[in-house]
Amino acid sequence: MNRLINPVGWIAVIAGLAVLLWFLRPNGMSPSWAAVKTLVRQRFPQVRQLSTQALADWLARSEGQRPLLLDTRAAAEYAVSHLQGAQLAPSDPEALQNWPGVDRQRPIVVYCSVGYRSSAYGEKLQALGYQNVYNLEGSIFQWVNEGRPVYRADREVQSVHPYDGVWGRLLDRQFHSQDSSHSGWN
Repeated sequence: MNRLINPVGWIAVIAGLAVLLWFLRPNGMSPSWAAVKTLVRQRFPQVRQLSTQALADWLARSEGQRPLLLDTRAAAEYAVSHLQGAQLAPSDPEALQNWPGVDRQRPIVVYCSVGYRSSAYGEKLQALGYQNVYNLEGSIFQWVNEGRPVYRADREVQSVHPYDGVWGRLLDRQFHSQDSSHSGWN
């Protein structure tokens, strides 16, 4: 379905790209967390951002419904590590309608490497009528940088796919996986 972006939408897209290009200019500077979070919030203002601390607290509570954790990264990234209990998100968000136990009221937390791809996915889920969608702000990079666990299958590991040479700068070097030859973009 093709839809035109209104002029305000174009301005937001252009402003977001300008900010992104400034922070990724070819002088070797790393993007900063503040710039990334600002870009994500500006580009996806309707997607609620959930801090890593808030998610950790939510998962630690024994009462209440646990959120569905959806990893929106590529399969190669997910295979290296993911949050405990997370599922690899289907490439087409509409496929969630056929998943057992997933209804439009269930809390869903999406994440990727830094939060951009997952916010885009969260926006699509909201357009499909899912009402309790949250993006994990800072996503898996911030989660692991803060000392929280990640898993490969059911085993805790100490590595994360760094996505690429630019965005991987936001991931502490000690957590870079040795098998990071695959880019996150397919």
